[in-house]
Amino acid sequence: MKFRDLKADEIDVRVAQVSERGCSLLLYKDARCDMNILDETVGAANWQRHHSRENANCTVSIWDEEKKQWISKEDTGTESNTEKEKGLASDSFKRACFNWGIGRELYTAPFIWINAKDMNISDKNGRKTTYDKFAIEKIKIENKVIVGLAIRNLKTGKRVFVYPQVKKEQE
Repeated sequence: MKFRDLKADEIDVRVAQVSERGCSLLLYKDARCDMNILDETVGAANWQRHHSRENANCTVSIWDEEKKQWISKEDTGTESNTEKEKGLASDSFKRACFNWGIGRELYTAPFIWINAKDMNISDKNGRKTTYDKFAIEKIKIENKVIVGLAIRNLKTGKRVFVYPQVKKEQE
């Protein structure tokens, strides 16, 4: 079973860490993305999920018509900072879907650093933070590996990250 690559609008961008020099970003998918891709690829009636251990584990099963049985993959999640139980269930589901190969290309994302000049940094209780939002403008994936990526700061409207970086002579 092979799942298609994620599209740019299916990948979310989250600020991981902020300092006076800038911030690092992480790429992720949400559970709705996984459900949509499962529905699209195998059909809404041909997959199921089951949670155990108080939502810490999720098993995603897909019906194999050739074998006439459910094939399952399972993983464990972690609680989120908000809505702990819901976050735990969602995380375990997303991880089980990674086991099926949905979004596995996200593991190949480059380190994403945004310089302070390309964003707004403020202080909150003595810690650096940003209220800027970022989104993927373009992404290129080959053989489940991210080979091209452009990220835009939605607040400033500027493109703030390009991978791979192009040398000045080539621009």
